[in-house]
Amino acid sequence: MICTITLAQSMIYIWFAVIIIAAVIEAITMDLSSIWFSAGAFVALIISIFSDVVWVQIIVFMIVSVILLISLRPIFKKYMNRNEVRTNASKLIGEEATCIKSILDNERGEVKIEGKIWTAISNENIYEGEKVVVLAITGVKLVVKRKK
Repeated sequence: MICTITLAQSMIYIWFAVIIIAAVIEAITMDLSSIWFSAGAFVALIISIFSDVVWVQIIVFMIVSVILLISLRPIFKKYMNRNEVRTNASKLIGEEATCIKSILDNERGEVKIEGKIWTAISNENIYEGEKVVVLAITGVKLVVKRKK
């Protein structure tokens, strides 16, 4: 007696493999892209248990995956970005400081902000006593520009 498995019967194993592969890819990339294909494959797996029509399973897989990707990924990405750890220094961005050591020819200078002295860089010449605005923080240096 020879036991043969049809394509419709093997789809259960194929959908299970897609679930695992997409989950592994998601675990490696953490991009919230592949996980929706795992969910689509799970729905297709459920359909494959009750229906032998392969094209229906594939259509359901594609529709569910794309709908979840388009609708839920932006929500989850926004939630994950909210958990970003910000340092106290990041609150200095946009604040005003006073130049206490001139910043010339893309050289380092110093600025004083909130009573603390920071090394600062700029793409313009800034002289002692001038007011500057903090644009960014690169390592332990403030990127500044002259206040207008």
